Amino acid sequence: MGGCAGSRRRLLDSEGEETAPEPRSPLLDRPGALWKNAVGFWLLGLCNNFSYVVMLSAAHDILSRQRASGNQSHVDPDPAPTTHNSSSRFDCNSVSTAAVLLADILPTLVIKLLAPLGLHLLPYSPRVLVSGLCCAGSFILVAFSHSVGTSLCGVVLASISSGLGEVTFLSLTAFYPRAVISWWSSGTGGAGLLGALSYLGLTQAGLSPQHTLLSMLGIPALLLASYFFLLTSPEPQDPGGEEEAETSARQPLIGSEAPEAKPASSPNLSLWERWTVFKVWMVFELLFFRNTSLTHAQQYRWYQMLYQAGVFVSRSSLRCCQIRFTWVLALLQCFNLAFLLADVWLNFLPSIYLVFLIILYEGLLGGAAYVNTFHNIALEMSDEHREFAMAAACISDTLGISLSGLLALPLHDFLCHLS
Repeated sequence: MGGCAGSRRRLLDSEGEETAPEPRSPLLDRPGALWKNAVGFWLLGLCNNFSYVVMLSAAHDILSRQRASGNQSHVDPDPAPTTHNSSSRFDCNSVSTAAVLLADILPTLVIKLLAPLGLHLLPYSPRVLVSGLCCAGSFILVAFSHSVGTSLCGVVLASISSGLGEVTFLSLTAFYPRAVISWWSSGTGGAGLLGALSYLGLTQAGLSPQHTLLSMLGIPALLLASYFFLLTSPEPQDPGGEEEAETSARQPLIGSEAPEAKPASSPNLSLWERWTVFKVWMVFELLFFRNTSLTHAQQYRWYQMLYQAGVFVSRSSLRCCQIRFTWVLALLQCFNLAFLLADVWLNFLPSIYLVFLIILYEGLLGGAAYVNTFHNIALEMSDEHREFAMAAACISDTLGISLSGLLALPLHDFLCHLS
C-alpha cells in the first residue's frame, strides 16, 4: 500500500491485533497521508461493492437469458414487455430476482460468519488479491454465460469478492483514524449509485448487457491499485522495533484471553439494528406499471438506481447528521415494506413516480442505518476490540438481506399465481 511499502508489515501480516491502534503514527497525521487514506478508503468502498450492485441491477436481465440464448448480446437491452405468467396481473419471470439476490448475498454471509474463526491468519494482501480476481471473474463469467445457472455462478463470485473485501477493509479501518469509516461508507454508497447508474445508462444507450459488464473490468484493477499504491501504512508503534511489531501483528482477533475479547463479539447491536437492511428488495420486481413507456426491465433498473442514489447521499452524510438511535430507521423501513407490499396486493398507487420517491426515501434510510451503526461502534468500542467488532458487526446487514431474499422466493411465487 502506498509509498510506505517498507513499513507495511503490521497491516499485511494479519488483521488481528490486540494492541491499541491509537495513538497513531506521525505518518498518518500528515495532511497528505490523511487525504491519501481518505481517498483510498473511498475508492475501496466504491470498488468493493460495485460488482454486488451491478449484479442486482442486472438481475432481471440475468433471469431473461433463456429467451435470447441465440443472441450474441444474450439479452435484449430493451426487451418488449411480455407476460411470462398469463394467469397473473404481474409480469413475472419463472424465477424471482430474489434468486440473484441470494446468490449475491449468501456467500458473503458465509464468509462473514467464518471470518472470526480463522480469516485473521491470512495476511491482508492475499485477501485483497483474491477479492479483485473474483470481482473480475464475476463480470467475465456473467457476460459470456448462456444460461441462468452459469450467470448465477458469476454472481456468486461477485458475492465472494464483496464479502471478503468488506470484512477485510472494515477490519483495516481499526489501524486508521476513525474518519476513514465515513469515507469507506461514502464509497460503498457511491458504488451503489455509480454501479446502478452506469448499468442503467449504458443499457439505455443501446449497449448490450454483455458489453456493459465487460466495460466494468477496470473496477477490480482500481481496487488493487487503491490498496497497494494509495493507502499509507502506520509504522510499528512499539519501541521494540519491527520484530516486536511483527509478533504483535500476528496475534489472532480472538486472543487466548477469550473472556476479555468476548464483549467485542456483541457490539451493542439490537434486534432492530439487525433489521435495518431488511429492505424492499422483495417487492421491486413486482412493482410493475403498464401505463408507462418504460419496459419491466427498465423499471427494475430505475428502481435500483434510485435506491442506490438514496444510499449514497445518506452514507455520505455522517459529517452533517449523526443518528444515535438507529432502531428508528429500522422501524421506518418496516413501514415502507408494509406500504409497498400493500400496493403490490391492492395496486392503489396511480403513478410509477410515486414509487420512485418511496424507493429513494428507502435508500436514504438504509444508507443512514449503515453508516451510523458503524460510526457508533467506532465510538463505543475500546481500541483493542474495535477491529474485531467491525468485522463482526458487518454480519448483521448480511443477515437482513439474506432473510429478505429467502422470504421473497415464496412471496414471488404466491403473488405471480394470483388471478
